[in-house]
Amino acid sequence: MPLRDHFRPPLDDFTSWEGMYGGWPAVMVQHLNKVLPPEYAAAPRVHLGSPVESDDPDEYEVRVYDAHRGRRLVAAVELISPANKDRPEHRRIFVARCAALLQQRVSVVLVDIVTVRQLNLYAELLGLLGVTDPGLGETPSALYAGCCRRRPGNGVGRLETWYQPLQVGRPLPTLPLWLSDEFAVPLALEESYEQTCRDLRLP
Repeated sequence: MPLRDHFRPPLDDFTSWEGMYGGWPAVMVQHLNKVLPPEYAAAPRVHLGSPVESDDPDEYEVRVYDAHRGRRLVAAVELISPANKDRPEHRRIFVARCAALLQQRVSVVLVDIVTVRQLNLYAELLGLLGVTDPGLGETPSALYAGCCRRRPGNGVGRLETWYQPLQVGRPLPTLPLWLSDEFAVPLALEESYEQTCRDLRLP
């Protein structure tokens, strides 16, 4: 199923974007748990920020833990919401949180299908980290999927990135979800996205 615009009619006449974001992490977990080895477990995490606290933005995530290492967090999938992009302080909080995860050697995937905010938080994250990705081009797309991870090396190690612009009407990609330095599983965004749309009975 190709990516659709969940922020405008006709889809937002059937369900709000919050309905999509509320269900997609759980469906993603169901799909991930079919490919994860037994020692790993995925779980959804949805936190709705307070409307009166400017430093408490929304979070829509999937987190993957290694149960053989004390339930250590090894990967995070971040579904970027409009609130993550709506003001400078929210953007700073979001990219700082992703940078902190990377510093802890947690691989991070960003998925942005927000059509009503023309910003690219993947580019802002790389800017904070002081690295570049030629795939961004001169004008980074507002819709995209990207993943980052730190590999061991001299000093703080090196950052590896993967990035793909998204487009309404085109299929979503499959991303590598790194669980360790040498092991990744496929994160098939299109499969979980299609299942979520069916569950919501979107036309």
